[in-house]
Amino acid sequence: MDDADGPAPSVKRVTDPRALRALAHPIRLSLLVLLRTEGPLTATRAGELLGESSASASFHLRQLAKYGLAEEAGGGRGRERPWRATAMFTDVPSVTDSAELTAASDLFRSVIAERYYEQMMRWLETRSSEPEEWQQADIFSDRMIYLTAAELAALGEEIEALVSQYDARLTQPELRPTGAQLVTYLHAGFPSSGAGGAGGRAGGRGPER
Repeated sequence: MDDADGPAPSVKRVTDPRALRALAHPIRLSLLVLLRTEGPLTATRAGELLGESSASASFHLRQLAKYGLAEEAGGGRGRERPWRATAMFTDVPSVTDSAELTAASDLFRSVIAERYYEQMMRWLETRSSEPEEWQQADIFSDRMIYLTAAELAALGEEIEALVSQYDARLTQPELRPTGAQLVTYLHAGFPSSGAGGAGGRAGGRGPER
């Protein structure tokens, strides 16, 4: 079965600066990832997975729900009520005409970048103890290329199309082949000197975004 034949995962576009500031919180980001990859989850179970109290998890789940990023899945009572993500991906505008939204978007992206760095460092710290096939398969490289803003945008779209063929596996476990693991795949491109300003596509989607 071709993964691309599955239904396209849902996307929530976030343009409310308050929602972006609320989401730019380590626990809430971690909760959202859990809901998207392990959910539905109760506050108690989410707290256990994150090493947080159920009260803390419950509070942050309600904050996610306040801004439409999570919702009750039905059933249960109190902190034993299951919660689910309202969408599998978050889409944040790359360029806006609102100073408040731009500031909130920049804050959100900086927090995401820090989380990606932390995840990468954790992998590098444990890499030598991981199975050889995963050590050989990991991707850690970069290259310098000259592109126009239009070419950089087109390149991003081409890469997105290649990666998105596996999106359906997030919500349909039966599509995952034996040995598949949840992989964080990063791709980024931007003017090295900053001479091009904030052009290009800073967007992109992932379980955290």
